Amino acid sequence: MLYDTLNDALCTIKNAEVVGKSECVVKPCSKLIGRVLRVMQENGYIGGFEYIEDGRGGKFKVRLVGRINNCGVIKPRFSVRREKIEEYEKKVLPAQDFGVLIITTPKGVLSNVKAKELGVGGRLLAFVY
Repeated sequence: MLYDTLNDALCTIKNAEVVGKSECVVKPCSKLIGRVLRVMQENGYIGGFEYIEDGRGGKFKVRLVGRINNCGVIKPRFSVRREKIEEYEKKVLPAQDFGVLIITTPKGVLSNVKAKELGVGGRLLAFVY
């Protein structure tokens, strides 16, 4: 039984990266997973992804480029103000300017860099490095 589909998706991607596969299938999919994948693609961690309708909730076919060392969700999903984003970067990411926090904001799902540029806060969803 699935409780957290975002966690399952990121675990699938991480496991496929560790094994050395060039692509993986993430199922079931949701809009949130699609937006997180888009942020990962914009930052160069995955090559691309496409939605495939299968009549059971759909799935994403993700092309991997071998740049992910670790990825996962942040639980509980802490609320973070724009001034406090750097504190969570220090807590979650292994080094400064290494990796990305994925944050859901009123302006959409963004990376920590974009959220600081736009001056918005939100809830922490995931990390990738």
